[in-house]
Amino acid sequence: KDYKFNLIISVVALTILGILVIGSAQKSVQNKQIIGLVLGLIVMVIVSLIDYVWVLNLYWMIYAINIVMLVITLIFGTEVNGAKRWINLYFTNFQPSELTKILMVLFFAKFLMNHEEDLNSFRTIITAVLLFAPTALLIVMQPDLSTTISIVLVFCVMMYIAGLSYKFIGTMLAILIPTAVIFISIAVQPNQPFLKDYQQERILAWLEPEKYASDQAFQQNNSMMAIGSGQLTGKGLNNNTTTSVKNGNYIPEPQTDFIFAIVGEELGFVGCCIVIGLLLLIVIQCILIGIKAQDMAGRIICCGIAAQIAVQSFVNISVATGIFPNTGIPLPFVSYGLTSLVSMFMGIGFVLNVGLQPKKYQ
Repeated sequence: KDYKFNLIISVVALTILGILVIGSAQKSVQNKQIIGLVLGLIVMVIVSLIDYVWVLNLYWMIYAINIVMLVITLIFGTEVNGAKRWINLYFTNFQPSELTKILMVLFFAKFLMNHEEDLNSFRTIITAVLLFAPTALLIVMQPDLSTTISIVLVFCVMMYIAGLSYKFIGTMLAILIPTAVIFISIAVQPNQPFLKDYQQERILAWLEPEKYASDQAFQQNNSMMAIGSGQLTGKGLNNNTTTSVKNGNYIPEPQTDFIFAIVGEELGFVGCCIVIGLLLLIVIQCILIGIKAQDMAGRIICCGIAAQIAVQSFVNISVATGIFPNTGIPLPFVSYGLTSLVSMFMGIGFVLNVGLQPKKYQ
């Protein structure tokens, strides 16, 4: 009776909607995503029934496993389009950085709870940053800037939930906002030292889409065209309309990072609202479970998973609609990808786990 079935229904409904859209975008991978749903449900149930307090006692082991996975990826990973983000497991490509998103939430949930009393001390803050830095650097080296940005934002949310003082937050914002403005100003200049050429071109294409319409801005321009062409109710799943942006292959790999464009074209404004509404509902349900958690670690787990889903969703949809520069990050529960899907279900499993514990310890 304490199992949060409303959350499970929301997650499964969104995943099934994603499977239908993936089948329309790239029929050949639809069955793999169905397998991912089944695996995800199994992992979610198992994780939800193993007391998270016991799991968090292994937090240094979780940290070590994460680092080892990312190092193995850099050394032995499969290179695709100049990036080493996957390990070939014969039956599928495993992407450790997707699992990292969950493992980092678990590690810092325990670490920050242990330092609840001295969180705002300089030593604790520096220790937390130094522990987080290797993960961020290893993912940047793949290179995978979008995932790095997402886990950095989630790390900031977890620090805030743990009780970071507003004075420190205000000081950091006063430093980071001007720094970010200066960084972007330098990043768009010729021969800048911070970004790889393709990363700089994506920013320039975002700022001047007409100039880069035939190359770097191609995907985003066509994504916005697809979303707009769907109008209110869309052209329908698996349509064979010759005017379809998807059918004309104007969006490469539409089943992954630009899945929202297919949602917009085939399910229209209504479909987009349903997807966004389900994502928002999942995030709110995770936060509500976190509010009732028995300890700070439980709150951080729930809010960390909620933040990960929210950040990824916001960035993915912003890219598809031209609000942000083009960067590859999956739409949670909707984009194709076994590692991403199963990892997200694992995260939901831990949220359900937290929801079960308050009753258990009363």
